Amino acid sequence: MVSTTTLTDHEHQGLAWREAGEPSAPLVLFLHGLGGSRTAWDTHLVALADAGFRTAAWDMPGYGASALARPLTFERVADDAARLLDLLGADRAHIVGLSFGGQQALHVALRHPGRVERLVLADTSSRFGADGTDAGEWKASRLASIDEGGTPAVIATAVIDGITGPAFGQDQATASERAMAIDAFKRIGVDGFRAAVECLPSHNVDAALGRVAAPTLVIVGELDEETPPAYAERLADGIPSAELVVIPGVGHLTPSEAPTQFATLVSNFLTRPSP
Repeated sequence: MVSTTTLTDHEHQGLAWREAGEPSAPLVLFLHGLGGSRTAWDTHLVALADAGFRTAAWDMPGYGASALARPLTFERVADDAARLLDLLGADRAHIVGLSFGGQQALHVALRHPGRVERLVLADTSSRFGADGTDAGEWKASRLASIDEGGTPAVIATAVIDGITGPAFGQDQATASERAMAIDAFKRIGVDGFRAAVECLPSHNVDAALGRVAAPTLVIVGELDEETPPAYAERLADGIPSAELVVIPGVGHLTPSEAPTQFATLVSNFLTRPSP
């Protein structure tokens, strides 16, 4: 059955987002990764709206059509996510975060615990550099093309193909997801990307995982080399009400690489009766 769900775009008070579903339904807020924007979540905005939720995905500050907050910090991003809930008229929401967006989701859950109903953390980590990565070297590698005068649009295809599994884009379903992920990356502006790269290495909530009160689903791709399964295990072990699912054969973008399985996992988790 073809979905008739409509996606609508909004901009208000410096924030831009896309939403679907009935305004009175429980809200699911999607937070994209370092190389994404609101359009990366279209498949899941529709899938969860069809499952009875109201769904929304933002352009994080500095990305797409959202204004850049200076300085860009995790605290400021978490506060802006809470402000978006205010704009949406929602006291609480389920939050789904991918990679950098999963890190942001953790900061929202810790800084605004009363606003988070349930939490889905996909291909993310509790802190930067758990594998010994040097922050300066990491930032330099991510910004090398930008420093040479390039744009996120120029590097989008290479980056997406570099962080996903070998099967991504090889069939009709994931070919469209690959194109969507690349197009979402191309919407990122230079200043926003640079600010995000500068911000990301400051992430470290290792010591605070025990304070995450929301029931949490941790999802990771078996072949994820950016935030490998060991990172996901650390999250699941540290968060009191957490469970872990490893999706076989996929890399760092589980929502795009395994869209049907990801949507089913999230929908089942969000509709499960509270313990």
